[in-house]
Amino acid sequence: MEQTLLIYNTLTRKKEAFKPINPGHVGMYVCGPTVYGDAHLGHARPAITFDILFRYLQHIGYKVRYVRNITDVGHLEHDADEGEDKIAKKARLEQVEPMEIAQYYTRRFNSAMEKLNVLPPSIEPHATGHIIEQQQLVQEILDNGYAYISNGSVYFDIEKYNKDYKYGILSGRTLENIKDASRDTLAGVGEKKNQADFALWKKAQPEHIMRWPWLMPANDKQEAVPEEGFPGWHCECTAMGRKYLGEEFDIHGGGMDLVFPHHECEIAQAQASMGHPAVHYWMHNNMITINGQKMGKSYNNFITLDQFFKGEHELLTQPFSPMTIRFFILSAHYRGTVDFSSEALEAAEKGYNKLVTSLKDIKRIQPAKGSQPEVGKFVAELEGKLYDAMNDDLQTPNVISQLFEASKVINTLVDRKAKISAATTAEAGDPSREQAFGKVMDMVLDMRAQAKADKDWAKSDAIRDALNEAGFIVKDTADGQVWSL
Repeated sequence: MEQTLLIYNTLTRKKEAFKPINPGHVGMYVCGPTVYGDAHLGHARPAITFDILFRYLQHIGYKVRYVRNITDVGHLEHDADEGEDKIAKKARLEQVEPMEIAQYYTRRFNSAMEKLNVLPPSIEPHATGHIIEQQQLVQEILDNGYAYISNGSVYFDIEKYNKDYKYGILSGRTLENIKDASRDTLAGVGEKKNQADFALWKKAQPEHIMRWPWLMPANDKQEAVPEEGFPGWHCECTAMGRKYLGEEFDIHGGGMDLVFPHHECEIAQAQASMGHPAVHYWMHNNMITINGQKMGKSYNNFITLDQFFKGEHELLTQPFSPMTIRFFILSAHYRGTVDFSSEALEAAEKGYNKLVTSLKDIKRIQPAKGSQPEVGKFVAELEGKLYDAMNDDLQTPNVISQLFEASKVINTLVDRKAKISAATTAEAGDPSREQAFGKVMDMVLDMRAQAKADKDWAKSDAIRDALNEAGFIVKDTADGQVWSL
């Protein structure tokens, strides 16, 4: 079945029909974690969002190369050009090697993603494994005149770039806006021509542990050569995206907090180095909030995924399974905010369990003779609604809503409100073990219903408790008794 997928493109600020560069193939890059601490709910959202996109693209017939990076060097404090490397700082505090920190938290991140049923990407490149590619990128930008060397470091020349192209096209900011903001967020670097300029390569200070020699040869276009140091935070994604997906690729994703400066800088780096943009569709998920404030390590208001799974946090009333977390996140559209509360997770848990129960209950339903056309029509209509929702920019809340509607139908059949299985059972002559099993349960529940009608509460409770001990769950609902294993 051919599907037309609409994607909201942050760059154009509208939904667009997805058309890959190479028919039948999709190249997708998503910004991964900076591995200096345990993953929290904010990390889970982009991972789950783009896992859904990855799965759906494959489902509708595309061959997808999905690249999600690991940032293990270059991400300085406060996302600025000064301060300590986040991983190196953690290593210094714990008195271990930076790569020990990176390796430890990378393993824990991937373990948490596996629990959340997030598929691994096709390629998971590390920034430290692609220093040469980042140096080549920086050298190309220098050669094209959009960067300069100052005191051993290399900075991107935003004013020069802005004359030929336009810096700020993704975030909608003007150069003057950025200059004003940089006085507060990027201040303190006297070696820059302009405080809004961002680092491509940073000269390592004596105390800086993570450092590499500059390997690119000098040429006639530059008077100096960068010194031993490390790449700027923004370089890795541009360099690794190009290496594994080509000079142009289809989709780049990440959290909305990365639109500026990270993704804005990526766009500028690609344009300045190659003379053309790299990405066709930019996709961004919105934030997880707590009391209206973004959840994040810098705000010190985060709850790690491991704490969710174990229920070990003062804001949690109980442990929550990974699939409850996944269901909670997908219950909102990826471009909308999700405000965390333990109560909201409890509601998500109930909703998820309801759908799981309905899925199991399908196996207990025996279609009546001659009902196949009606069943086929119901399934086809449901399938069409689900595809329509997914094709409309991944409307997962709509998908869940349609599944709940289908669940109501299933519950009606299981509760024997519709006699769908009567004819099949009568004509079978030799009923299956499952059908016989269902008949016995119906008989027992009828006995319990009669006990309740006679107000013999002790007998009613005794039947329920005996079933519970045997492994059955019996629930009294507005529509009658419902049982499950």
